[in-house]
Amino acid sequence: MIVASAGNVLVWIVWFAAAFACVGSAVAVISFTNPFFSALALIGNLGSLAVMYLLLSAEFVAAAQVLVYAGAVVVMFLFVIAYVGPRRETPWSGGPSWQAFAAVAAAGALLVEIVVAVGMQASGSLSHQSSVGTDFGTPAWIGRVFLVDHLLAFEITSVVLLIAAVGGVILGSHTKRAI
Repeated sequence: MIVASAGNVLVWIVWFAAAFACVGSAVAVISFTNPFFSALALIGNLGSLAVMYLLLSAEFVAAAQVLVYAGAVVVMFLFVIAYVGPRRETPWSGGPSWQAFAAVAAAGALLVEIVVAVGMQASGSLSHQSSVGTDFGTPAWIGRVFLVDHLLAFEITSVVLLIAAVGGVILGSHTKRAI
């Protein structure tokens, strides 16, 4: 018979609370009609993920989650939402457009690609235990992975985020002139 200690019970309670908050805030992000409230729900989602990272003893990833994503990216979203302003048109007034069908098809193709890639990579390797080095997850290890092993992907991501921010400003300026 296994007797759970008070520490384990507390960890499970915090885990279930964080998991419930994560799922609840994720549903809130996609169900709110006001984009400002969706961005605030996204902050709640990122915060609950940071709690789950803390339970996994990944303090650096939890701090980066809060500082980078909840602190910087969501604040940028809020600035873009405030700059663009409320939408005047109804998005589904004429039924789904060809862009909606193309977006669903692209998302489906991406999902199939991810499932196939994970299946090909796993191919039995998940059943064996592998050793993890002592430097795994440290800031130096993460920096080396980002800036040495995956530098091209890191730089492409930064350029795509810059293009998205400029595109948001351009769309916002056209919306302001049209009103």
